[in-house]
Amino acid sequence: MQDFAAGRIAQAAMDELYERALEDTIRQFEATGSPVITDGEQTKPSFVTYPIHGLENLAPDGAIIQFADGHVRQLPRLTAGPFRYRTYSDAYLTHAKKYARVPLKQAVISASALSLLYPQEGIPGYSDETFLADLVDEAETDIRRCLGKGAHTVQIDFTEGRLAVKLDPSKNLLHHFIALNNRVLDRFSEAERMRIGVHTCPGGDQDSTHSADVDYAELLPSLFDLKVGNFYLQLASEKDRRRVLGIIHKHALPEHRVFIGVTDPIGSRVESPEEVRDRVLEAAEFIPVGRLGTTDDCGFSPFGDDLSTARETAFAKIRARVAGTELAARKLGL
Repeated sequence: MQDFAAGRIAQAAMDELYERALEDTIRQFEATGSPVITDGEQTKPSFVTYPIHGLENLAPDGAIIQFADGHVRQLPRLTAGPFRYRTYSDAYLTHAKKYARVPLKQAVISASALSLLYPQEGIPGYSDETFLADLVDEAETDIRRCLGKGAHTVQIDFTEGRLAVKLDPSKNLLHHFIALNNRVLDRFSEAERMRIGVHTCPGGDQDSTHSADVDYAELLPSLFDLKVGNFYLQLASEKDRRRVLGIIHKHALPEHRVFIGVTDPIGSRVESPEEVRDRVLEAAEFIPVGRLGTTDDCGFSPFGDDLSTARETAFAKIRARVAGTELAARKLGL
């Protein structure tokens, strides 16, 4: 992808590499035995910028996200309205379905993350209110198209949740993000929302995070106000998992299904199935098993230029997750 961006690889050659990577990812993911898989977001420039990649009304000098190791990611800045997606996630889903034989979960970016594109100084002739209305329309369309194309579930990536608390300890920004995402979710029926979920983590890029220093307790009570049926929660890398599980137990609603992270994509060590089993059994002390699932803490390389995790390591961790989950299920008599 770096060679392509630098003009050293033609589009046709890049498309062939994408195709091979996608087919290989799905083949290896299915071989793990996971009942639901993803395409690994192989062809996205990043998990956050895929809808806007290639738009002409963007400048490169947008919001800066600082990571603990000192590196930064910078979002684009919207320069003019109207705001429209250039690419919807159902394009990736349709492509993946050519190869997949098991159900697919499709990731989409949250409206709150994309709200950071709008500059603080405003845009002449295009108000913040008009931008947010356009953004909500586009975010709804992104989700709805995936549901319509047969996604098993649609996962909204909300990695900015803890970051919002870091940027604004008053939590006004977090509450604004929750309300904005609920403006999107209010447009779906209760049955549709049971096929929608939200993922949160403290960021995971180049083996570093942007907000792991923020207490999870500052986010989780508000997170469960999001009107979705499924929650995919980073947990394996938490120092005090039982404390976090207690907060989840207190705030998750009876209709919520909670998928706990049992592998840490940032860590180079591959967890054993027995470790995963024990983490599931620990979670089952706090979350009814009928509402409990497992996931990875975060994506393994959420940005296209992140080479910090080898494919072999990623799939080894996924195999451990699947095997450990099965061990826990047997232990629980399921």
